[in-house]
Amino acid sequence: MTLYLRHYWRDERLAFPSSSNKSMTFDGRLVKKIWVPDVFFVHSKRSFIHDTTTDNIMLRVFPDGHVLYSMRITVTAMCNMDFSHFPLDSQTCSLELESYAYTDEDLMLYWKNGDESLKTDEKISLSQFLIQKFHTTSRLAFYSSTGWYNRLYINFTLRRHIFFFLLQTYFPATLMVMLSWVSFWIDHRAVPARVSLGIMTVLTMSTIITGVNASMPRVSYIRAVDIYLWVSFVFVFLSVLEYAAVNYLTTLQEQKERKFREKLPCMCGMLHSRTMMLDGSYSESEANSLAGYPRSHILPEEERPDNIVVHLALNSELTSSRKKGLLKGQMGLYIFQNTHAIDKYSRLIFPAFYIVFNLIYW
Repeated sequence: MTLYLRHYWRDERLAFPSSSNKSMTFDGRLVKKIWVPDVFFVHSKRSFIHDTTTDNIMLRVFPDGHVLYSMRITVTAMCNMDFSHFPLDSQTCSLELESYAYTDEDLMLYWKNGDESLKTDEKISLSQFLIQKFHTTSRLAFYSSTGWYNRLYINFTLRRHIFFFLLQTYFPATLMVMLSWVSFWIDHRAVPARVSLGIMTVLTMSTIITGVNASMPRVSYIRAVDIYLWVSFVFVFLSVLEYAAVNYLTTLQEQKERKFREKLPCMCGMLHSRTMMLDGSYSESEANSLAGYPRSHILPEEERPDNIVVHLALNSELTSSRKKGLLKGQMGLYIFQNTHAIDKYSRLIFPAFYIVFNLIYW
């Protein structure tokens, strides 16, 4: 920060009788010839007095010996920050002033008008923070080798602007999670489409996480942005695992159906075939190869149930006992769970849980 640091004190040795002059003003050349406070910034990383076009120092002496000593300084100071709630955080930073040589027994520092001693430009703004408030305090600081010193504090409360991080981090992460849900509406037989979509969203989330960590200090605790990004990454990763489960269960289902068809008795010469309902997982060649059943008996796709039900109606010439035995023994009701139901449930469960997470987070 750049500031005007003004000191006020009284030195009777500088008093002068005057009936016309209210004060006398000098530049920095007189400072080296009189006593001035040796104030420094405690946690300063770098500070300097401006010297364009001359040293920005002013000394004003009043007839009764009061002195005003002003200088223009730029200070880069340390601020201990806690990033646990980053980027939804507020930080409190302080600028500390103290005498370097004089203890509290020799020199007492205090704010002239309390909080009114601080005045800031109303148009001042920071790229990442909003200055909410500032106030002054003072206390004693102890050094074991030299003693107690008066220390003045300027405390700033800074609230971080969130809009930049919404555009750069939160919106892209949310869009990637929503993009991963598109695979739930893609046919499970379109393996390249669903796999490539899942891998793309996973890699994009990894890139976002890496970019955020590269621009942040390396801290050993979890930040709020880490929670959001990693939970989003888990949602994207689970959408990939969801398709792996769908594909695996579909393979098992097809194997069971193939074994079931191999166990069916030969129905060659059946005079009257009643009904046949097939799930959409059968291909056209498989449907045409089943014992000569006409395609007119296959239900349209919108009327097919979620479960596969295969029921073969026997020849009306068979006896009731024969029919009953076949139905119980070899051709009873056979039901397979349709793997499409997993995609249907995922279309509801994934968005619902993600919305709940966002409500809790924000």
